[in-house]
Amino acid sequence: MAGEASAAEGADNQVDVIGHVLDHDSMEVPFVNAHHIFDGHIDLRGLSDALGLAEPIFGVDMSITRHVMVMWLASGLLVLTMLACFRRPALVPSGLANLLETIVLFLRDEVVLPVMGEGGRAYLPFLLTVFFFILYCNLFGLLPYSATVTGNISVTAALALISFAVTQGAGILNNGFFGHWKNLVPSGLPAPLLIILVPIEIIGMLAKPFALCIRLFANMIAGHVAILVFLGMIIMLKSYWVAPASVALAAALYLLEIFIACIQAFIFTLLTALFVNMAAHPEH
Repeated sequence: MAGEASAAEGADNQVDVIGHVLDHDSMEVPFVNAHHIFDGHIDLRGLSDALGLAEPIFGVDMSITRHVMVMWLASGLLVLTMLACFRRPALVPSGLANLLETIVLFLRDEVVLPVMGEGGRAYLPFLLTVFFFILYCNLFGLLPYSATVTGNISVTAALALISFAVTQGAGILNNGFFGHWKNLVPSGLPAPLLIILVPIEIIGMLAKPFALCIRLFANMIAGHVAILVFLGMIIMLKSYWVAPASVALAAALYLLEIFIACIQAFIFTLLTALFVNMAAHPEH
């Protein structure tokens, strides 16, 4: 009995850090336990059943999860924000509209046009959409009872695949289908070298979206895990003396996460612009 009690006590002292960052089929809801409405969670499996998404479609799980809901909420907030700010554009914007316009002009004049030239204007709507979607998802994940969508490798992989598709499409559009693939290696090389260079170039081409995927995923999930570890030290060590240092470190890291959320959206957009320009104009 003493051993069982000790084991139970040890289990109570554990903090499920990974469980907080993984995806689930339920969402935490604040202030509902006091009224005994829910058990602190909303089960999303009923919504999946209602939409006919409970069963896999062509072997792919399409059920509604916590990350899917947060992604929908962040996307809806993004659309509402843009409509509210720019549905009736003013000659001199103010408030949030002024901030968003400043960001758009910075990305256009300091990122897209210097990297891609005037041809980058055609890709500006796509790059702006990528930037603001990642930014809103990153910042939304910092809210209490929310989840970091970009800390899910499936989401970052999907974004990287979209970037990869646009990159290859830009290369084919500018250079033709066969010309795009010929540009993988310099012309005039001896045939024996092609046996070595072609696989290397293909691996390099695939490494670009892989790097986009892992960079965003790792940076976003690492900060949240560190914050949970600092706060979990209070529970694990059961000491009030640890609390001030843990809370201070977690708060400082939280502020750093706000900065990282913006930086990672910017880096993803910048690298995507670079990759698209490299495919469209391999001679540069």
